[in-house]
Amino acid sequence: MTAVPEATELDGSGRSAQPRQLIVTVYGLYSRTEGGWLSVASLIDLLAVVGVDEPAVRSSISRLKRRGILEAVRRDATAGYELSDAARDILREGDERIFRRGRATPADGWLLAVFSVPETERHKRHLLRTQLARMGFGTAASGVWIAPAHLHAATEEALSRLGLAGYADLFRADHLAFGDVAAKVRDWWDLDRLDELYTTFLDEHGPALRRKSVTGEQAFADYVRVLTGWRRMPYLDPGLPAEFLPAGWSGIRAAELFFELHAKLETPARAYVAKAINLG
Repeated sequence: MTAVPEATELDGSGRSAQPRQLIVTVYGLYSRTEGGWLSVASLIDLLAVVGVDEPAVRSSISRLKRRGILEAVRRDATAGYELSDAARDILREGDERIFRRGRATPADGWLLAVFSVPETERHKRHLLRTQLARMGFGTAASGVWIAPAHLHAATEEALSRLGLAGYADLFRADHLAFGDVAAKVRDWWDLDRLDELYTTFLDEHGPALRRKSVTGEQAFADYVRVLTGWRRMPYLDPGLPAEFLPAGWSGIRAAELFFELHAKLETPARAYVAKAINLG
């Protein structure tokens, strides 16, 4: 099977998220206990709660099918779609990131990805750079990418899955000299852009935490939106050590908001879905 693209549809962007990104969130949250399958009718009903109409759902399903994320499967004459094997693998790896509360520490060290790709295979070079960037690596130098060391297993798995393992070497490293590491982290990652994204997340989803009571339907809508908005953030900011980040870093406040909303919304949202589509 062709590898699923590891960006766009599998990343989200909050209330402005595309319908296909919301669909991936719903599949990731609620279909895997059913073998990755949801009926078209159930999906249309669920997405209506999040404000996506039926034509947009059907159009987005078609795109996700073309991209190898969903596969058409009928159950007892009921039309539906299930996640492809590649999509399930990516979502499983995403779970580890999305729900990982801890940040790296300076003592953990760094993961270096060093690669060299022949000019005749420049498309592989582009794919490798795209994959490393998506996984949260910063650029330390030409052909040298850097990330917190805890990403080694996920990076090894992703590069192997995409047929890129032969073009890169992975090293665990410590920064010994020279210069201020915090200043270098600002060079390696676009912290200003990350701060903008975190601030937007706080503005968009803070109201959901302040609601004193919510129905199951509202909990579901809020949870799908907040998870869609959050799930790309652990890739853009791969758990960088707080010691190397600006004081009052918005990402720490955004993570606190996400986990508070997760604790508040996950159970009533799942109960609503179980009742709505009889997942049990």
